[in-house]
Amino acid sequence: MAENETLNRLLAAELKAEEIIASADRQRTESIEQGKRDAQAAQTKHAHDISEIVASLMAQAEQRAAQTIAELRRRYAERADAMKAAAELTKTQALDAAFNLLIGSQKDPP
Repeated sequence: MAENETLNRLLAAELKAEEIIASADRQRTESIEQGKRDAQAAQTKHAHDISEIVASLMAQAEQRAAQTIAELRRRYAERADAMKAAAELTKTQALDAAFNLLIGSQKDPP
C-alpha cells in the first residue's frame, strides 16, 4: 500500500507539473500575443504620427509658397506700375520734343 501511495503521489505530482507547464505555456503564448498587439498598436500610432507630421509640413510649405507668390505678385505689380509711369513720362517727353520740333520748324521759314 505504501507503494500505491507513493505512486499516487508521484502521479499527482506529475499531473500538477503538467498543469504548471500548460499554464506557463498559456501565459507565454498570451505574452507573445500581447507583445504582437502592442507592437502593432505602436506601429499604427507611429504611422499616424508620421502622417500628421507630413500634413503639418505640407501645410507650412503651402503657406510659405502662398506668401512667396503674393510677394512676387506685389513686386510684379510695383514694377509694372513703375514701367507704366516711365513709359508715360517718356511718351510725354517724346510728344513735347516732337511738338517743339514742329513749332520750331514753323517759326523758321526758309
